[in-house]
Amino acid sequence: MADDTPLLIKRYASRRLYNTETSDYVTLEDIAGFIREGREVQIIDLKSGDDLTRQYLLQIIAEHESKGESVLPINVLTDLVRSYTSSANSVVPQFLAMSFEMLRDGQSKMMENMGKINPIASMTGFEAMQAQQAAFLKAMTGGMGPWPSPKGDDAQKEPTGEDLNEIKSQLADLQAKLARMNK
Repeated sequence: MADDTPLLIKRYASRRLYNTETSDYVTLEDIAGFIREGREVQIIDLKSGDDLTRQYLLQIIAEHESKGESVLPINVLTDLVRSYTSSANSVVPQFLAMSFEMLRDGQSKMMENMGKINPIASMTGFEAMQAQQAAFLKAMTGGMGPWPSPKGDDAQKEPTGEDLNEIKSQLADLQAKLARMNK
């Protein structure tokens, strides 16, 4: 069960990570597990008080990518590197947040519909899979909320059937990749 309060992890000068709730040391893999379970984490340097959460989340992603658990295609990684060296970097975070929000919304609607029409939804572990996917999306978006429309206060246009079909196709591809990762 996910808790709304971020789990506070303190980093000591020795670089060891200390879980303040359980009073024990944790690894990056432990932190990744907390996030997969739906828990928010906050990693603070004990001496300086600096928030190191982003740095450690990026390190977790880099370790998973280097182990062959690739989620991010090379062209996406290349574009991310480019965004740090171009004037586009102000648009990239908003774009990524909106993309993950669309993905999360589309996936939740699809999973909801699968539960209504698909007997697989009644299988043992289906709810756990849904929770794991929700935690993954939450972790990937960094818990970011909805972003304002690029058009200002104008209402966003309703998606067309073509847009929804494209989203469904992208979701199916992502689920197939996730299924291959879990094997």
